[in-house]
Amino acid sequence: MKPEALRAEAEAVMRALPGLNLKARAADAAHLGAAGRKRAGTGEQFWQYRHYTQEDTAQRIDWRRSARGDDVYVRETELETARTIFFWCDPQEGFDWSGTPERRTKADTARILMLANGLMLSRAGERIGVLGSARKASFGKAAADKLGEDLLASGNNQFPPPPRSRAIFALASDFYDPIDVWRERLAPLARASKEGILIALSDPIEETFPWQGRVRFSRPGTQLFRLFGRAETIREKYLERFAAHATAIENLAASFGWQYVRHSTGDDITFGAADLKQAFETFGARL
Repeated sequence: MKPEALRAEAEAVMRALPGLNLKARAADAAHLGAAGRKRAGTGEQFWQYRHYTQEDTAQRIDWRRSARGDDVYVRETELETARTIFFWCDPQEGFDWSGTPERRTKADTARILMLANGLMLSRAGERIGVLGSARKASFGKAAADKLGEDLLASGNNQFPPPPRSRAIFALASDFYDPIDVWRERLAPLARASKEGILIALSDPIEETFPWQGRVRFSRPGTQLFRLFGRAETIREKYLERFAAHATAIENLAASFGWQYVRHSTGDDITFGAADLKQAFETFGARL
């Protein structure tokens, strides 16, 4: 997928969703930015007038407002903070895969979901970026373009370490590696932030296991394969293990205090974007 196509599809999805409402505590704010927090603080936008106190310097007095009466007023600005949100798309070849040529790959679907939400977050004044990228998270008009480019970058298979600054993490994968592997990978991020989202993508073929007869299964990007003479005989056991692993990943997210979003590439992508948006909003709902 080219950056222009990714941006166009993400914007189409974004337009189908209502505005994002990601709240933030002042103590959790990593940077000053352009997102108003509906209370007095450091910023550029007018918030309210209040009466002058002895602790205020003369420079803070709004003389024009004070001249209207006998009281002296101070002009307060609204607190503006920007949170940092880091996205990550699994670079493994098995994730950039689709069961049919007509359907988006799991990775492309994840990129659209994340960029659609990234566009809303950026317009709300939040900082966005890709975990492990050489570029820092940013906000403003160019932030979404940078996010799209970095989501499409091939990257490497080494899982990125946590950043030094406080952030929210949104990580997309099929999460098919063993649960202990994912626990070890994610633990450093979970220690760095209690606000994270695991976005689990799957293809309808993986969910239903429709194969019958002699089938050769291989893992993209590796030399691993297995040959089954009657694939239908393992369908029930496969579906049990598939469901159990998905539950284990969801429980792992819960153990970190993180959100879990599951999306099938066979479903309307708007539903997945809406679920991701709702997951972001729960960070505000818990305040």
